[in-house]
Amino acid sequence: MRTKKAFHWSIVLVLVSVGLLSGCGQIGAGSNGDGIVIGAAMPVFDDKWLSYLYDAINQYDKEHDDVEVSMVDAKNDSSKQLEQVEKFIVQGVDAIVITPVDTSAVEPMVNAAKQANIPVVVVNRMPDEDVLAKLDAYVGSESIEGGIKQMEEVEKLLEGKGNVAIMTGELGHESQIKRTEGNQEVVKKNPEMKVVREGTAKYQRAEGIRLMENWIQSGTKIDAVVANNDEMAIGAISALKAAGKLDDTIVAGIDGTPDALEYIQSGELEVSVFQDPVGQGEGAIETAVKLAQGEKLEDKMVWVPYELITKENVEEYVQKWEEYNQ
Repeated sequence: MRTKKAFHWSIVLVLVSVGLLSGCGQIGAGSNGDGIVIGAAMPVFDDKWLSYLYDAINQYDKEHDDVEVSMVDAKNDSSKQLEQVEKFIVQGVDAIVITPVDTSAVEPMVNAAKQANIPVVVVNRMPDEDVLAKLDAYVGSESIEGGIKQMEEVEKLLEGKGNVAIMTGELGHESQIKRTEGNQEVVKKNPEMKVVREGTAKYQRAEGIRLMENWIQSGTKIDAVVANNDEMAIGAISALKAAGKLDDTIVAGIDGTPDALEYIQSGELEVSVFQDPVGQGEGAIETAVKLAQGEKLEDKMVWVPYELITKENVEEYVQKWEEYNQ
């Protein structure tokens, strides 16, 4: 791990390099001196949902000859992502798009880019208010809205009463905090609903299986499992099926992934909330290009709304994913 002193000198070296590059007329003209160059610092390429966001950015790149996107994989390592952003700064990109590995670690990246006068767009994972104030734009969906929509539908299915288990994502992530907060807001309004279990399955299907197995073994009566994402919800479904308890338990997820839609079609997953990765990817790259061209944004917060998915409207989202995959 870097010491504060080492980090300080790394930033100094980056900014000195940037100064040298600007003296050569490269800053603001893209690293190839022709057209707009966008640096895209992504957390991990091996993520199914995020892959659609990446595809949308890359598709924009293919369709616009005057735009070049340099996309890099931090492999879920915040220090590696910082180094990648530093490299973008040295290269003199015209704007930087970041989906942070960890929102609590994104501020040094933003500070370094801003000192080099490079606009920054954060997409999908919202940092805290202090960092938001420094950004040129944030593109994403309001996580608390997703949690509220999800639990409101569960409330209807439970008719306002029952024991709920909340399966949370990676602790400390903005989506984990806000989606759970939205869930709890709805439960508080219903005195006959009670959260009896809450634990993290780190957004992973295998962890969802493990956590659900533990809850089943505890003997706690659970009427609904509400998960921060679809992968954990699918994990919970697997464990509930193996224990013969799925028919008595409502399961809800968030994201509206293609896998989740199959479970909704079969009736095993009752609820998901669509978070549009293509909409977020398109919004991020379009916003970054506008900033690179010196355009003033009407609003630095670019929202892509969540949409409730149930068995009644699932075919609409199946078709949407088919279009995305064409």
